[in-house]
Amino acid sequence: MKNSMHLELVRVLIGARLERARRTEQGVSAVEWVLISAAVAGIAIAVGIILYNRLTGKANDLELGD
Repeated sequence: MKNSMHLELVRVLIGARLERARRTEQGVSAVEWVLISAAVAGIAIAVGIILYNRLTGKANDLELGD
């Protein structure tokens, strides 16, 4: 019984903290930065894959005189 009361208290406190973070400008700013960072990382990965595939294709097309 005591443990469930403690768990409920923790749940309520965490929920209130999350709600406050959603409502404040600082919380929104943090979410925006996470989304922007994820987008930039995704673009960087995509460019890296494209470059790797093109360079590998060009390297495989080279005729090496044996």
